[in-house]
Amino acid sequence: MAEERSGPDLRAAGLWGGSLLTLRFLTELATVAALAAAGALAHTAVAWRVVLAILGVVLFAVIWGRWIGPRAAHRLTDPVRLVAEIVIFVVSAVALSVVGYPVIGVVLGVISIATAATLRAVMPGS
Repeated sequence: MAEERSGPDLRAAGLWGGSLLTLRFLTELATVAALAAAGALAHTAVAWRVVLAILGVVLFAVIWGRWIGPRAAHRLTDPVRLVAEIVIFVVSAVALSVVGYPVIGVVLGVISIATAATLRAVMPGS
């Protein structure tokens, strides 16, 4: 029988941990939005923009859901999981930069990576 994974224990997280978990969730949502926006704003035909926007979001969802998320079936262990997250955040930041939003890309990348790293220090295994 498969072991069912659960998310982080929010009651045990406290205010600081809960705030970090909330910020982490918001950076995940922002990363999804960044990938969709970068695809939609790509300098190519409209049909390709639609494909790129959808493909970015789907790839993110598959990778996050399979190997990174708290309930992932085959969750990677740290530090491999942290490296995978950093790669995803950097890709989304570069994608935003390529379509003309470098400042937003850098800010998103820095906040996302800092949040992921800080969360591991405050709540190991999160």
